[in-house]
Amino acid sequence: MFLIGSASAQRCSHSGTHVIRVVLCLLMIAIPLASARADAYRLDVMDKLRIRVAEWRTAEGQVRDWSTVSGDYTVGASGTVSLPFLGELAVSGKTTAEIADEVGAKMQQLFGLRDRPSASVELAQYRPIYLAGEVQTPGEYPYAPNMTVLKAISLGGGLRRGDTGQRFARDFIRAEGDTSVLVAERYRLLARRARLQAEIAGNAAIAMPEELKNMPDGAELLASETALMQTRDKRLTLQLTALADLKTLLSREIESLAKKSETQSRQLKLVESDREKVYNLTEQGLTVSSRRLAIEQQVADLQAALLDIDTASLKARQDISKATQDETDLRNDRDAQLAQELQNTERELDTIALKLSTSRDLMAEAMMQSTADAVLSKQTVASVSYSIVREEGGKTSEITADENTKILPGDVVKVSAGLAMR
Repeated sequence: MFLIGSASAQRCSHSGTHVIRVVLCLLMIAIPLASARADAYRLDVMDKLRIRVAEWRTAEGQVRDWSTVSGDYTVGASGTVSLPFLGELAVSGKTTAEIADEVGAKMQQLFGLRDRPSASVELAQYRPIYLAGEVQTPGEYPYAPNMTVLKAISLGGGLRRGDTGQRFARDFIRAEGDTSVLVAERYRLLARRARLQAEIAGNAAIAMPEELKNMPDGAELLASETALMQTRDKRLTLQLTALADLKTLLSREIESLAKKSETQSRQLKLVESDREKVYNLTEQGLTVSSRRLAIEQQVADLQAALLDIDTASLKARQDISKATQDETDLRNDRDAQLAQELQNTERELDTIALKLSTSRDLMAEAMMQSTADAVLSKQTVASVSYSIVREEGGKTSEITADENTKILPGDVVKVSAGLAMR
């Protein structure tokens, strides 16, 4: 598309039969008509322009395309575009027709051309608009001609959709679920505490806690804890029985060793008596010394046997003492373990109580908010208002608008929502 200057229009009236000149003349007539509607639009920052430049050379009778200058340009923050050879060109506040005339005049002056080049300036893309406020997706959006406030809001997904009631319902369901879990955990801890108290007191049965008497699962929880208590008692009884049996065996061993020691002692006395007689006979020369040596060996063996018996008896007594200590340690460890478990259970019950209180407060708040929201929605109606923030001549103003108000490129559409009584 080309925008032809007035000087070229005059040359068109004297055109010959050359095809190129005919086409050029037709373009000269058509383009001003097509671009007349865009003359009212004033360019500004972030507008994108498509510039095409051509020159009719009278002497050669042909058109020269200035492709070096032609191209797409974006209006910068300073309100200018930068063109090859022409440099910075101020475009902010001007129409595309004015820019086309200025480009042609500057090129003719810069290159000393006989004929002024013809420039076509199209608005390739408008500067964007912006949505703010109660819009589902606020932000920057492209502008299209004849855009209204309603069309612009539809680009942002429409008005913001509140989910207050759903959020309160989710909060209530979540808090209710947490409460159910905490209540079940509390009942389990109460049953455990009753079992620990029964074990510490040495009771054969667990007393039913008051909180579990009216619960459907109370008896089942207590039965589970009773089975655990019986298993633990059975294991402790087996361990204590094993230690008692060991002590019994060791006591019997000590008794047997004592009897054996008594027998060995009597034998030792007899052998010592024989030794005295052998000593006397040896001194009198009535027996040989080998017999004296044999009886001395017999005495030594009996004394060694007695020593082994005493050592074994002492070892058995030590084992009895150790078994007794193991019994004591086993009972003490069990008592300490029960006391620690009871303490941990009490602490967990306190924690559960705090969590339950918080969870129930959240449930109550969610229910109150949800109820209040429902009542409010029946008594009120949503009120939506629109306004356009527009910058003109370096000044910003806010204009009251409705859904059918047309907007311009660069406008900021503000959406506000409130509640009004029915």
